[in-house]
Amino acid sequence: MTIKKPSPDRQRGALRLISSWLTPLVALLAYLLFWPVPIEPVAWQAPQDLGHTGVHATNTRLAGLKALPLSAGQEGPEHITSHLGVVYTGLSNGDVVRLSPEGQPQVVVNTGGRPLGLEATADGTLYIADAMKGLLAVNLAGGPAQLRTLVDKVDFPQSDDPIRYADAVAVDTRGHVWLSDASTRFDPKVHGGTFEASVLDIMEARCSGRLVVYDPVSERKRVALSGLCFPNGMVFSQDGQSLLVSETGRYRVLKIDLARLSVTRSTQGMSSVPSLQNAMDQGAARVLIDNLPGFPDNLTKGEGGRIWTGLTKPRGKVLDMASDLPWLRAMMLRLPRALWPVPPTYGHIIAFDEQGQIVDDLQDPQGAYPETTAATEVGGKLYVQSLHARQVGWMPYAGPQR
Repeated sequence: MTIKKPSPDRQRGALRLISSWLTPLVALLAYLLFWPVPIEPVAWQAPQDLGHTGVHATNTRLAGLKALPLSAGQEGPEHITSHLGVVYTGLSNGDVVRLSPEGQPQVVVNTGGRPLGLEATADGTLYIADAMKGLLAVNLAGGPAQLRTLVDKVDFPQSDDPIRYADAVAVDTRGHVWLSDASTRFDPKVHGGTFEASVLDIMEARCSGRLVVYDPVSERKRVALSGLCFPNGMVFSQDGQSLLVSETGRYRVLKIDLARLSVTRSTQGMSSVPSLQNAMDQGAARVLIDNLPGFPDNLTKGEGGRIWTGLTKPRGKVLDMASDLPWLRAMMLRLPRALWPVPPTYGHIIAFDEQGQIVDDLQDPQGAYPETTAATEVGGKLYVQSLHARQVGWMPYAGPQR
């Protein structure tokens, strides 16, 4: 039997066909593997996600929130605080507003950046953690609102070291102001805004965040703790001896013993700052709540010793799976943004006590109120915070139903 060889023309046609497929395939693989991305990811091991089970069993108690509308062009009441019963929040266009009981927003000041965490003190000072401006302050006690910049750089351990991502603020019993600088790698001004910069930092997992302390008397601005994985919300314990911090990039809440942290710092010498790992090794910091089913954000104090946080997004299986595969996380960022492993919207806020016990859990699996960052109790109402909502969500709240 004679096998007929393909004609030269057919051979050339087949080669052209293979080449037409092979060349773009090689180009695509080269792009996915080698195209520069802004992150330099490192490996870590995510704990097994238990999902919405146990104390976090799925419920719909957060569904059907009432709404206080914002003005046109305003959105993102990311953190809500109160002073003398009046509610204040910061918005994505830079406005810091007070809300009347009917929800009519009145602009207090515009920061020119993105106000996130807020903390009001008894004397009427409103401290503002502005992601793009640093630590700011404004007086609520009357008269024109004069915006002051308190910290946009630190002077210890390195002088003139800029704050890159101011996120949360809390004031201790001495009047010192604590600021979380969530990422020293990704500046929202450079990387497309707060949400984009947070995604990059969490995808990279280098734990470049830090806590900064400002002394209003000496005006000293120093780093107190470094090596945190996107430190976010902060509140002090009722006795003022401990600081609670949500570590968004590790799905957990930390508790820091301030007296022991001071000892830890002194043993390092004047030219260094303790890392979180160093503080944990020496007993100055510990994990209070671990392995949450989402990314914890702001922390606020409620009634009866409750502390609230919001899970901005639920955890994603792909991102957890890629925790120890840095190359895969880099590859993900080479995909179109619509294909980034950002989990879907899911409303979820939780309350816990200072011992780390969950005392309440409210969810909306449909995510009608997007990116729930926490909740604030004021006058029998629970005001829910959001990164992107165009209204302030609220509901009556008389305490846990457990």
